[in-house]
This record gives sequence, structure tokens and C-alpha cells, in this order.
Amino acid sequence: MIRRMAALWCWAYLVWVLLTWTLTVEMQLFGAGVALAVAAALAPLGEVAGPWQLLRPGRLAAAALLLGSAAGRIVLANLRLSRLIWHPRLRHPGGPLRSGMVIVPTRYTSAGQLTAVGLITSVIVDNQITDVDRDRHELQYHAVVVPEGGQDQARDEINGPVERRLRPFGEGRER
Repeated sequence: MIRRMAALWCWAYLVWVLLTWTLTVEMQLFGAGVALAVAAALAPLGEVAGPWQLLRPGRLAAAALLLGSAAGRIVLANLRLSRLIWHPRLRHPGGPLRSGMVIVPTRYTSAGQLTAVGLITSVIVDNQITDVDRDRHELQYHAVVVPEGGQDQARDEINGPVERRLRPFGEGRER
């Protein structure tokens, strides 16, 4: 229970620092107290990976690659979306914007992996996750531009790159 509380406190405090971005002693002490309250409230809900897990061999490099890959995809997606907004004639040749819902398969089955894939892919503005079907191993997205081809092509474009970057973390099950 102490290890779980410590992990939750670290994550909650890190979120506090990132959200407030203020280094006064008062703000840091208040944030530490809020993080402790959050950790105490969430600790009974189950296990949590501590931030120190990133220090295991290979994980820090994998996390940096995942962060860099996601950041690059975010920038590219924002540029594509800006182009679609500012230059409507550059949309899809001969037609309007092809937005809609798309269902893509996933190789992951654990709650943690599905959460990571859903959150990371939703930060990239091209696609927003709307539903998860763990039994069928499928994710449903609202896509700004629905990918051409079938489900496998959509997976290669939407969640495949993130799933490949998550593979070194090895938590949970992959089908």
C-alpha cells in the first residue's frame, strides 16, 4: 500500500507541476498536499506503475521515442488540419472532407495498454477515440479524414504507430 501511495503521489505531483508551472514554495507545498490527498483517495483502487519504472533498462529510451513520435505526429496532424481549413480545394480530390467513424483492430487487450493507445492517439487531432470493444479487440475513432482501404489500413495509419512504440513497455497482453 505504501508503494502504491508513493507511485500515485509522484504522478499526481508531476501533474500538479506541469499544470501550474509555478515554482514558489507555497505552490509546491500546496501541490504536494493535493497530490497526497489524491494518492490516498486512489490507492485503494488498484496497482499503479511508479515513475521509477521508466528507469528500467530500455524503458527511458522507449518513452523518449514514444514521446518524440507522438509529438511529431501531433505537429503533422495540426499542419494537415490547418491546410484543410485554409485551403478547402486541397481536401479530397473531387469531393468534400471525408470525416466519419472508423473501427480499427488493436493488438492490445489490457486496460493499461488500451488506455495508453486511446489517450495518445486522441491527442493527435486527426482521430479522437470514442469507444473501446475489448471483446472484439477493436477501437472506434471519429476521424477527420477516414483512411482509404479496410480496417488493417486504418490500423496502420491510426493506432498502429502508437502500438509499435508501446511494445517495449511489455505490460499486459498482446494478441
